Amino acid sequence: MKHLGDVIPLPASVRPDPGADFRVPADVSVSAAPAAAAVADELAEVLREVTGFPVPRTEEGSIRLEIEAAGEARSPESYRLAIAADGVTLGAPTEQGLFAGFQTLRQLLPLKGEVVLPGGRIEDAPRFAYRGTMLDLARHFYQPADIRSYLDTIAQFKINHLHLHLTDDQGWRLEIDGWPRLTEVSGGEGTGIDGAGPGFLTAQEYADLVAYAATRHITIVPEIDLPGHVNAAQVAYPELTCDGEPVQPRTDAEVGYSSLCAGKEETYTFVEDVIRTVAALTPGPYLHIGGDEALSTTAEDYRTFMTRVLPLPGKYGKRAIGWHEMAAVDLPQDAIPQYWRIEPTDDGVARAAAAGHQVIMSPADRSYLDMKYDESTPLGLDWAGLVSVERSYDWDPADRLPGVGEESLLGVEAPLWSETLRSLADVEFMVFPRLLAIAEIGWTPRAARDWSSFRERLAEFGPRFEAQGINYHRSAEIDWP
Repeated sequence: MKHLGDVIPLPASVRPDPGADFRVPADVSVSAAPAAAAVADELAEVLREVTGFPVPRTEEGSIRLEIEAAGEARSPESYRLAIAADGVTLGAPTEQGLFAGFQTLRQLLPLKGEVVLPGGRIEDAPRFAYRGTMLDLARHFYQPADIRSYLDTIAQFKINHLHLHLTDDQGWRLEIDGWPRLTEVSGGEGTGIDGAGPGFLTAQEYADLVAYAATRHITIVPEIDLPGHVNAAQVAYPELTCDGEPVQPRTDAEVGYSSLCAGKEETYTFVEDVIRTVAALTPGPYLHIGGDEALSTTAEDYRTFMTRVLPLPGKYGKRAIGWHEMAAVDLPQDAIPQYWRIEPTDDGVARAAAAGHQVIMSPADRSYLDMKYDESTPLGLDWAGLVSVERSYDWDPADRLPGVGEESLLGVEAPLWSETLRSLADVEFMVFPRLLAIAEIGWTPRAARDWSSFRERLAEFGPRFEAQGINYHRSAEIDWP
């Protein structure tokens, strides 16, 4: 039987009571208020799979889900889990909180057989509101079924944002009304790194994915990378180049050579059409406008472009997120820089934090899931160094940049770029188990985090990954069973 705190991410407060273990009986049932019905149904289904018992929904179940009054200080993701000898109570102020608590309870269950839940009480809430990962669809496209599978897995660790990198030099992956050649030309065969990653999402497929993510309590954050990383757009529409001349498709991994033309009105017509369309398809609060590695854009043109474009997400009801290079210009008050580099300081991000901007922390040498684990890793890159599981865990976002403390952080995100990836199995190999380290950094109170404890808890997930068919990396740092 597991101990009460043997879960990832580690809860904020764990108070075991060994005398109150709950042995799940054959007549176990689940009860819930109507607002908690969806989570109750999922919990009942998981219990059926583990125990083989029928686990009906009843009015007076031995496992109870309750919607509680929300105190002012409570996060909507907060929950309490009480396990006693006569049953289990999971309470939260929102369905979102119940879903988070369900993930904790799920991890306390064995894979199969008799279930004895460890007695005691968990009081839990996240450290940061934003806990994300990013999937790069531009360099290699992943089918909607693969993305749904990925959403199912990351939700188990309380990851609540999936950032989709939809456009880049090598491909354009989202249908945009009025600009059909973006996907007809730059989303088809021969696109992606080495021409090996064709495909795109129709507007309906994207909307369906966003809706599915919402059932996992995950917010989709779409990214349209601007003003650089736009070769695929310019291949489809040569009028988006400065001279109007066609450019050739690119399937290599170079960066920094493409740019929209800051001095052409066609540029802003195109950009506004795209942002308006993506905003309309995305009910979540964020729209990512890229802004990184615009190496062929002059500083003056970058400032001109960003000054015109950064207000557009707000015009269509979204908060702009951008890679931290955008902090070199004056930002709309609610814009969010996302720090991704490896340098120990960044004046622009510190300046933005001082002006009241929230920051997402994604330093490549700690959180980039496409970095190799070690020199022998068959996939991935190493420009930011080798990123072991311990290196992913043993840092703190509030210490990463001078001038960007706890109060300035919206949260953390672990990006995965797909230059070397070709399948969902490749994605899983690079993501798991390192994403669990980032999940714990984003959720667990800083003072409660400990590598030795995490390492031991992580080892127990090997059989769980295998049971779910997840292709995880069996890192030598972990004593897998």
